Amino acid sequence: MSAEIRVAIADDHKIFRKGVILCLRPYANIKFVLEADNGEDLLKNIKEADPHVVLMDLRMPVKDGVEATKYISKHYPNIAVLVLTMYEEEKFVTHLMENGANGYLLKNADPLEIKKAITEVVAKGYYLNNFVNRILLKRAHAKSKQVTIPSSVIEVSEKEKDVLRYICMEFTSQQIGEKMEISARTVETIKERLMERFGVKNTAGLVFYAVKNDLVE
Repeated sequence: MSAEIRVAIADDHKIFRKGVILCLRPYANIKFVLEADNGEDLLKNIKEADPHVVLMDLRMPVKDGVEATKYISKHYPNIAVLVLTMYEEEKFVTHLMENGANGYLLKNADPLEIKKAITEVVAKGYYLNNFVNRILLKRAHAKSKQVTIPSSVIEVSEKEKDVLRYICMEFTSQQIGEKMEISARTVETIKERLMERFGVKNTAGLVFYAVKNDLVE
């Protein structure tokens, strides 16, 4: 049996919250430990509930999902945030993925996809579905048409590119270290250095940035 995954859900629509919980009930390893009506309620109880994953709505009263996501990314970096929303705008995806979200799901997602997202984000640190990948491809296509040279380019060494490539291929730090003949700790140090340089908050943001800026093939 798979290890238990503790999940919190923040959404101001109680019927929707209960529906998600009900849909995921068949998966015995997923346990809901916290329900919240808004971001403030979530943050007030998150330390005690100690979830592995938060399913986060964006638009909520008192404190919205954007601010709550940023707070969790800063103060609880080991907790993954999966945005679960009806908003399909590219600006939301880009902003959230670069500021702490580990994945982005639409509310019409099938329960199987939500379950897959929860499982993958715990295993890999991020979840990129077809919806997010389409946005990445769109941005890459638009970028390919630009003829201007950026005023500032972030330089990435070959070793750093190799680490990025393996991360995007879903290898763990231990596996990357074995392939590159370096320690897992060195891989983590390179990841941390890249996240600081790119201005992203987590592995999901690192992958998103790398693909969006053509740093991996």
